[in-house]
Amino acid sequence: MKYTPPPKELFIHNRANFVAQMKPNTIAIFHANDQVMNNADGMYRFTQNSNTYYMAGLDQEEVILLLFPDAPKEEYKEMLFIRETNAHIQVWEGWKYSKEEAREASGVQEVHWFHQFDDMVRRLISYFDGVYLDINEHMRNSLTTRSAGHRLAEKFRTEFPAHQIYRSAPITEALRSVKHEAEIAQLQTACDITEKAFRRVLGFVKPGVWEHEIEAEIQHEFLRNRATGPAYDSIIASGKNACVLHYIDNNEECKAGDVILMDFGAEYGNYSADLSRSIPVSGKFTERQKDVYNAVLSVMKAATEMLVVGNTLDDYHKRVGELMTVELVKLGLLTQEEVDNQDPDKPAYKKYFMHGTSHFLGLDTHDVGNWFEPFKAGNVFTCEPGIYIPEENLGIRIENDILITENGPHDLMANIPREVEEIEAIMAG
Repeated sequence: MKYTPPPKELFIHNRANFVAQMKPNTIAIFHANDQVMNNADGMYRFTQNSNTYYMAGLDQEEVILLLFPDAPKEEYKEMLFIRETNAHIQVWEGWKYSKEEAREASGVQEVHWFHQFDDMVRRLISYFDGVYLDINEHMRNSLTTRSAGHRLAEKFRTEFPAHQIYRSAPITEALRSVKHEAEIAQLQTACDITEKAFRRVLGFVKPGVWEHEIEAEIQHEFLRNRATGPAYDSIIASGKNACVLHYIDNNEECKAGDVILMDFGAEYGNYSADLSRSIPVSGKFTERQKDVYNAVLSVMKAATEMLVVGNTLDDYHKRVGELMTVELVKLGLLTQEEVDNQDPDKPAYKKYFMHGTSHFLGLDTHDVGNWFEPFKAGNVFTCEPGIYIPEENLGIRIENDILITENGPHDLMANIPREVEEIEAIMAG
């Protein structure tokens, strides 16, 4: 692996927190993601299941973690099942975890081969009453294929129908939303690599470069700094493309006078950074572009100060909308009459700022967390207001990653330039 993993104490800590919330006489199973074929004999790059990594710390296919805190014997309380390597695999695929390496990375002492998992479940089936299964319950999940979690659920319902099935998601979502200091360190590294990529781009952009060339510069900086790669498909949207929120074609020329909206972030050790910046192709903003940019920046700064313990997303987003409305009136994009007569369920500002201001961040770019609970110390959110004006071929979004602490918001991207003057000065060389 390219990255330096966090210490095994993180995963020991995570398992202890999960086990503390399990019902008596139950087991929990966490399964690696499947390797997915693309075409012929090719595979997509393997990405570990976030909960499995969070609990076991192994970044490899064919990994299962089984937890049984009330097991009749100590050796059954925590068990890992990993892929058994051989000479053929070593020649064609390379390194895989040995049992000793798996123990060292995870802190789990009982390690077995992956193919022994079914026999172990049958050996223990009469000693537990229910099983916690890990199913992806993310609100944006639209997967239609069966995951390993779904297959295990079907297996238990068919072969062991007298056993109860419980959801792991409510526990893992609550735990993962509050970051451990070791996780914050990984996130900070991802943000620092992202900063390097942005500074590289500031020295590269000029009229005539192509969006995909900028993406290549970002990718280069990610990989040379030991990131796995981008945390998500990079958005490099110049001119009118910036008004398409998830534009990822990145295939047009950047022209003098336009602004480029860039939304990208490094993935380091499975943890995601998420940055947005908007910069002038020619190196200097026009007065209109500067006014729109500073309006977004003003809302961002005020929104960041609201990411504090005890606030809620509903109240936060309502207040951000009010701030954005004021700025849009100043810019002449909304009239006071439109604001006074707006439908409260469809506020006027949504015409130019149609997405949310913040989402959870962590092992996933759109990380898990409870959207209805007050903010807690240890939560990490993006802060990303924007203004999109299709009739002016102009879209501005500015985004940093914010850790909530007992002492207020801590900006993990505080060192990344965002003021107009900073950006123009760096681009001028």
